[in-house]
Amino acid sequence: MTAETILFLVLGAMAGGFINGLSGTGTALFALGFYLVVLPPTTAVAIVAFMSVLVGLQGLWIVRAAIFLRPWRLARFVLPGLAGVPIGLMLLDVIDTGTLRIGIAILLIVYGGYFGFRSALPSFSRDTPVTDIAVGFLGGVLGGTAGVSGALPAMWLSIRPWTKSETRAVMQPLNSAILTTTVTLLFLKGAYDQTALTALIITMPCGIVAAQAGIMIFHRLSDTGFRRLLIILTLLMGLGVLMSEIA
Repeated sequence: MTAETILFLVLGAMAGGFINGLSGTGTALFALGFYLVVLPPTTAVAIVAFMSVLVGLQGLWIVRAAIFLRPWRLARFVLPGLAGVPIGLMLLDVIDTGTLRIGIAILLIVYGGYFGFRSALPSFSRDTPVTDIAVGFLGGVLGGTAGVSGALPAMWLSIRPWTKSETRAVMQPLNSAILTTTVTLLFLKGAYDQTALTALIITMPCGIVAAQAGIMIFHRLSDTGFRRLLIILTLLMGLGVLMSEIA
């Protein structure tokens, strides 16, 4: 690999690893732009998906107590999410994914722009198992169809007045589960060829170290600060998706 390729791989791994360590999501948003400069699209997506799962393991560890405290809450997001992924993949042949991604991007921008800079954050405290199941399922569908599995969950979880560990105990496993499914499907399609494996050798240590830096900042955030971070990330996610579609 050339020095330029290595540089972009390192920058992408550090950016994606840091934001994953900080928030438990957003790896693709911050890393994919770097990878696409030097890698084919399929390989770039394969690297991002694998790195999301890898660096996400560190995030899972720091909220393990919150995960085991309310496993039923996590299950009603993750299980429907996994069921939604293959349905999303099947929909690829019958819907215009570009229009769908633009619509999702506009929704994220409006939501993040409206709530991100308000002094008082929205709050929805009562137990909502049916809505949680629907959000998890739609997250899986959108992950399989448009590659934005974290969009709706991030919006929904940002308005729940939970502690940052409770929120991350849903967000991180949900993303990891859906992306593990993505990695498996990409592996079966042969996406992890020699180029991908070489890129992973370069990106893995960088992403792991950067994630630790993000985790250090996560520990310093207040519960409200973490909720606001998620809302700002929805805005950035929407801008990133919109730019990728109109570029």
